Amino acid sequence: MPLTDTAVRNAKPETKPRKLADEKGLFLLVHSNGSKYWRLKYRFGGREKLLALGVYPDVSLADARQRRDDARKLLANGVDPGETKKAVKAAGAEKAANSFEVIAREWYAKNAASWTESHGARIIRRLERDIFPWIGSKAIADLTAPELLATARRIESRGALETAHRALQNCGQVLRYAVATGRASRDISADLRGALPPARETHLAAVTEPAKVAPMLRAFDSYTGSFVTKCALRLAPLVFVRPGELRQAAWSDIDLDAGEWRYTVTKTQTPHLVPLSRQAVEILRELHALTGSGRYVFPGARTNGRPMSDNAILAAMRRMNIGKDEMSGHGFRAMARTILDEVLGVRPDFIEHQLAHAVRDPNGRAYNRTAHLDERRKMMQLWADYLDKLKAGAEVVTLKTQAA
Repeated sequence: MPLTDTAVRNAKPETKPRKLADEKGLFLLVHSNGSKYWRLKYRFGGREKLLALGVYPDVSLADARQRRDDARKLLANGVDPGETKKAVKAAGAEKAANSFEVIAREWYAKNAASWTESHGARIIRRLERDIFPWIGSKAIADLTAPELLATARRIESRGALETAHRALQNCGQVLRYAVATGRASRDISADLRGALPPARETHLAAVTEPAKVAPMLRAFDSYTGSFVTKCALRLAPLVFVRPGELRQAAWSDIDLDAGEWRYTVTKTQTPHLVPLSRQAVEILRELHALTGSGRYVFPGARTNGRPMSDNAILAAMRRMNIGKDEMSGHGFRAMARTILDEVLGVRPDFIEHQLAHAVRDPNGRAYNRTAHLDERRKMMQLWADYLDKLKAGAEVVTLKTQAA
């Protein structure tokens, strides 16, 4: 039976804490010292959880039921009320449960697990530094497009135009999350398209001339630092995945016997398959003896419970005098794309698919991760063999564009 005000008021303590059930997961926890706490039992993500709803008599039975109903509304929208409460506390504004900062932190907590650690850190730092001080306490439903634009223009005014665009994009994601969870009626950032000047396109440094690739590969083979870093340097050109995907590679995703590495692309959250060349498998087998008992293929220097830092490969290249204007972590992708196309004559759609780009067939359907797998296996082995020939000093073919 549901609780009554009289039953709650007259509930006596016993030698052990006891629960008095109400409805829909709400119950009163009566401690042996006579204190009475409202709790809500609920399930989220397949796990049973408890949410504290206050202390009786400060929170009456009617108030506790209202808080329970508010929590259940969040659950109905796929939101963990416990995480919302933590977000409110982190924002330091419990009375402003629908402020932009609270909802932004809730959105961040919901999505952070699907991002790389460095990507998530950049997003929350950007919000905390450039957004929350200006509009964080504003009720998200009351936020206007001019207020949001003024915040973005503060970032632009210090010359950080690309950061302003990214911050505005993050705000749009938060607003759409608020719409989806019933805390806002629309995404006002859509009204600001074109309001900021376009960010200047920047290209990450990459070695794409075969004559310059050869000495770089030989330098990787001669690297005298950490063996784990050396293996990462040698493998990066062979697989040309995104830097975060390489450093967070897990042994559980790699089948050395099959010569395959399967994982989820961080940028698009789609499954991807990297056929491993004979040379790549040899590097991984050698490394497996050292790191194979742990989770990560390339664990950090201090602990094998975390992947190597996102600066490890870059720092190693700088120690080998490969400057930041010559090669970046993403540069291996541009190197492979350019040479596979212009020197080795591989079909562009095979290359783009292996780069995990959005490639579609003539009917507009997205290719799945195993599309053209046989051709991609041949391409990856062709690529590895070509890099070996470059290191050995074989004749270098000039790029078509340079020859022209």
